[in-house]
Amino acid sequence: MMFIDNMLENEPKARKSRIIKLNNTLKKLFPDAKIALKYKTNWELLVAVILSAQSTDKQVNKVTEKLFKKYKKFDDYLKVDIKEFEQDIHSTGFYHTKAKNILSTAKIIKQKHNGEVPNTMPELTELKGVARKTANIILGNAFGKVEGIAVDTHVRRFALKFDLTESRDPKKIEQDLMAILPKKEWANFSYRVIEYGRQVCTARKHECKDHQLTKIYPKSGDTWPKAK
Repeated sequence: MMFIDNMLENEPKARKSRIIKLNNTLKKLFPDAKIALKYKTNWELLVAVILSAQSTDKQVNKVTEKLFKKYKKFDDYLKVDIKEFEQDIHSTGFYHTKAKNILSTAKIIKQKHNGEVPNTMPELTELKGVARKTANIILGNAFGKVEGIAVDTHVRRFALKFDLTESRDPKKIEQDLMAILPKKEWANFSYRVIEYGRQVCTARKHECKDHQLTKIYPKSGDTWPKAK
């Protein structure tokens, strides 16, 4: 019984040591990792991040290239018919919900924030279609504020694969990662993990025992977390 208690007591220390080693290697592999979405204003960033749910950054950038030319000003989103807007964003998937969230959020920002994207976690998460992941991305890229770690599908899979959490819930995963990763590393950690998931260890099952991060934690070579 004492052996089991010692194992449980040492697990947080082991995870902290492991994530630091993983992150140090990620920094060497992807020193310039950053957000891949293209935008010019804080509002365009918010629109792009909402559109990126269940879609790829590549597809979102393709859509927003036309979208941001058609709707040049924030106020343009207050006038557009929702059916027309749905067609504009159709190829990003879940376009009914995304259109409703974006246009509703535009109205909230106009009414409550004088047309400016808010810069606090509570205010951002009151917007339609904005949970902590989106809010973390907005805060970090638009305002240089770091309040948490954005947990998307790549980060979720990474955390489970390398035994950095026991939860599948994004909120709990974020809390677990924040508890073991130094705050100065939070801002870019997600982007490094995303690049790792795209370029090195993809979601599709494959042989990854020779990957650099797998060598740090060999057990991960046989771990394939489910997508959901």
